[in-house]
Amino acid sequence: MQKQRIRAATVREPAERMWSNCLRIGDLVMISGMTARGDDGQTILGDDEYEQAKVVFTKIRDLAEAAGGRMDDVVKMTIYVTDIAQNAQVWKARQEFFSGDYPACTLVEVSALAKPEILLEIEAIAVVGASSSS
Repeated sequence: MQKQRIRAATVREPAERMWSNCLRIGDLVMISGMTARGDDGQTILGDDEYEQAKVVFTKIRDLAEAAGGRMDDVVKMTIYVTDIAQNAQVWKARQEFFSGDYPACTLVEVSALAKPEILLEIEAIAVVGASSSS
C-alpha cells in the first residue's frame, strides 16, 4: 500500500519538512495533533476549551473528508488538555461532530502545549468506510 499525503484547503499546512497533517495508507487515515491556530499560524481561535475544540473538530472533519472519509469514520482520538477540569467542554463540542458509536478516546492532561493560549490538541485515526452509515 502506498502512503498518500492528504491536504484540506481549510487546514493550514505546516512548514516544509516538519510533519504531515494527514496521511492515508489504504483505508487508514492518520491525522496529526490539531490545535485552534488560525490561518496565519499565530492567532489562536477561541478563548475556552469548548470554542477551541470546535475549531479542532472542524479541522479533523475537513481532513477526514479530504481523505475520502467522514467524521464517523474516526475510530480513535487522543486529546491533550492543559486543564482536565474543563473536559466537559471538550465533550460538549465533540457531541456536535459525532453521532452513533463515538471513537475510542484517551484524554490526557499536559503541563503545556506549543503556546500558553492553546488549551487543547487532538489527534485522530480514521478508517474510511468504518462508519455504519457509510
